[in-house]
Amino acid sequence: MNRKTLVLPAVVGLLAPVLAACGVTGGGDGGKDAIVVGTTDQFIASKDNPAPLDPATGYEAGVWNVLRQTVQTLTHVPRSGGEPVPDAAKSCAFTDTENESYRCTLRGGLTFADGTPLTAEDVRYSIQRVLDIKSDSGPAGLLDNIDTIETKGEDEIVFHLRTPDATFPYKLATPAAAIVQKSKYPAKGAREGFQVDGSGPYTMKPEVEKGQVAKVVFTRNPKYKGDLEILNDRVELALFPDAAAMGRALDDKKVDMMTRTMSPEQAGRMLVKPEDGVKLTEMPGLAISYLGFDTDAPAVKDKAVRQAMAQVIDRGAIASQVYGSTAEPLYSLIPSTITGHTNSFFNKYGEPDTAKAARTLRAAGIDTPVKFTLHYTTDHYGPATAAEFKTLKQQLNDSKLFDVTIKGTPWAEYRPAQKRGEYEVYGMGWFPDFPDPDNYTAPFLDKNDFLNSPYRSAVAENTLIPQSRRKTDRSAASKTFEKLQDIVAEDVPVLPIWQGKQYIASREGVTGVEWAVNASADLQLWELGRRSV
Repeated sequence: MNRKTLVLPAVVGLLAPVLAACGVTGGGDGGKDAIVVGTTDQFIASKDNPAPLDPATGYEAGVWNVLRQTVQTLTHVPRSGGEPVPDAAKSCAFTDTENESYRCTLRGGLTFADGTPLTAEDVRYSIQRVLDIKSDSGPAGLLDNIDTIETKGEDEIVFHLRTPDATFPYKLATPAAAIVQKSKYPAKGAREGFQVDGSGPYTMKPEVEKGQVAKVVFTRNPKYKGDLEILNDRVELALFPDAAAMGRALDDKKVDMMTRTMSPEQAGRMLVKPEDGVKLTEMPGLAISYLGFDTDAPAVKDKAVRQAMAQVIDRGAIASQVYGSTAEPLYSLIPSTITGHTNSFFNKYGEPDTAKAARTLRAAGIDTPVKFTLHYTTDHYGPATAAEFKTLKQQLNDSKLFDVTIKGTPWAEYRPAQKRGEYEVYGMGWFPDFPDPDNYTAPFLDKNDFLNSPYRSAVAENTLIPQSRRKTDRSAASKTFEKLQDIVAEDVPVLPIWQGKQYIASREGVTGVEWAVNASADLQLWELGRRSV
């Protein structure tokens, strides 16, 4: 490929594992006992979301962590980061200098897990159905730059793009571009329920209780042909209602590793007083937390209100008081460890200043206090979310410029209501689809934005985002991304609060933990193994 490698030096350095060359099981020789991984992610079928694990409708970090184990994509991002490499494909490349035509050739002998041959037509069908279904909560926006998909024989596929897009190989590496079977996934509708089938490293079996998943059993797929080396035979993903329950399971040796989302208290306690038999691994994180706005809602329609909030909120206090060492303040949609980051919000607003915020509201003729409800989800981003929003409420109300109440709602109800525009101001998190500044800007500022926001910036949509995607060398697009961040700081359609670190706790004897979760919070369960006794 022509694309320049995008590697984050700090990320690569922190992720590099120090493993003994001997004494570690590999190649699926990890024994019959499953490696059990805990998570607080929840998968619930509901009227609003009857198909939570269909690649055409699922667009959450937890959902993608199930899909990545089971479905296959043409490309994947290697364990150490950088540009995507072939997986189901044996080769992929842009065929023009404008980054508008992308050709892939499939590996020979590919089949789905049930033995059905996998061809270029299956790839075309899978990606076209995502675009045709165009789910409100789904990932179609990642692929909507595709103009036509052309197949040539059984093993060649060409994507013709509407506009140049140097990030397209990354998008093909996401579960949005998962390859699925026609016989199991209808062309015009989602596959309801919790079963996932594909050609990826594992097959899966969900254990369902009362309409939601309690456990997912991943078993090595002997028919998998791709770039990944699978270091175990079976992994069980155990779902817990909260971090405390997950922690007790680790203490009771019912899980071997716990991932998202450990509480700040759990991580802090283990950092200060390590537990016997348990290893805490600190990893860089690219997740961010932010406030979103219905910019048509009367209370926050005037950007002066949103600017005043940006002026009042003390991000440093939220990070230190609520999250401790697990978060740091964020002054842009683009995290500090991603190429193109600039502190646009700090540059515009500086330190928290109630007097400046009051002048902003007064100049716009806004009567104070501005009254609204600040919404958050109770069960999706970790146990500290409630404390974060209590702190936000206190900061805003202490300024006397706002009269804020807070309300928490379970994610299964929260996300559909947010998409329908029922919330004036609401809290969200973002786990990147791929580690590129485009994925922190386009999902919020481009057409078909992730939040279904009424906000529009013609300059961002029509000029800056297309301009940034023309740059194969991503560092060459930094100036364009600075302009995009400045637009967000000026108009405040979203308000960044913090970016997080990741902590993974694991029991002694489990190997590959350093690789099992990458900086984007993607689970890579094939990296796990057990140390030989």
